Amino acid sequence: MDINGSVALVTGANRGIGRHFAQQLLERGATKVYATARNAALVDLPGVQVLRLDITDPASVAAAAAAASDVTLLINNAGVLTGQNLVTGELDKIRLEMDTHFYGTLAMVRAFAPVLAANRGGAILNVLSAMSWLAYDGANAYGAAKAAQWSLTNGIRMELAGQGTTVTGLHMGSTDTDMMAGLDVAKNDPADVVRAALDGVEAGRHEVLVDDASIQAKAALTADLASR
Repeated sequence: MDINGSVALVTGANRGIGRHFAQQLLERGATKVYATARNAALVDLPGVQVLRLDITDPASVAAAAAAASDVTLLINNAGVLTGQNLVTGELDKIRLEMDTHFYGTLAMVRAFAPVLAANRGGAILNVLSAMSWLAYDGANAYGAAKAAQWSLTNGIRMELAGQGTTVTGLHMGSTDTDMMAGLDVAKNDPADVVRAALDGVEAGRHEVLVDDASIQAKAALTADLASR
């Protein structure tokens, strides 16, 4: 897919990786970029078309699909990190993780698949995580939701191939965003992550693994669990 001349929609574009996506899409020549957020007033990037969008609200998703019927590239970036384990964590927060990463992404895909089909196929990029393949004490709700989103990504890639829509999954380890601000660890530059992701979309790649953390996590899937 050629990003130059595309019409893109980015969820969670008010900050972090989402804002970088919107900015780099403009820099690469996208004709229009819909920058969405639950609070549209927080989107401050010049040159974008701002839309209010809560991906966990079916009415909001439907309204966005109706307003952005020219989209050729959908970037599902919106996410949440509640810091919950599965056994002892708060169920409402665990459900929020799944509602956002799995059901919210699914709602966007279902709403925009006909839009993309009408616009000659286009592409979808789902922002995933190395945590799609890891368990981590203190964030297992996030890992479970990202694992479900990874499975969703693989499923829709197969289902949408017939209409000419390519689907790319982006995986990364710790990245320097507001979501990760409280962690004192080495972090990726979000601009580098987005650059690699958009290169992958243009190349039609199924997956983009941007760092050693994601590469090693995926490679370890074939190892015995006792050795991981």
